[in-house]
Amino acid sequence: MRTPQMNKSELIAKIAHEADIPKTTASKALNGILESISSALEEGDQVSLVGFGTFKVNERKERLGRNPQTGESMKIAAAKVPSFSAGKSLKEFVNG
Repeated sequence: MRTPQMNKSELIAKIAHEADIPKTTASKALNGILESISSALEEGDQVSLVGFGTFKVNERKERLGRNPQTGESMKIAAAKVPSFSAGKSLKEFVNG
C-alpha cells in the first residue's frame, strides 16, 4: 500500500490556490521560507512557529556501529542532525 505524499510542486500549487496568488509567487515564497529556515539552522538557531512546531539542530555523538555485510565494527562520525517537533495545534489538527 502506497503512503500518500505531496511533492514540492503540488505544495506550491496548493499554496497558490489557498492564497489566491500565482504559482510563481507561491514558489518564491516557499523557497524563501525554506532558505530562511535552513540558514537559521546552519547558524545554530532554532525556528519556532507557534502552534505549528519547532525546527532545530541536534548533535549526534560519535558512536560504534557494524557493517551489515561483513559484521565488522566501524566508527560512525559525530554529526549535526536537523529535527522538527510538532506543536500542540498541529498535533490536535492531525488527530482530529
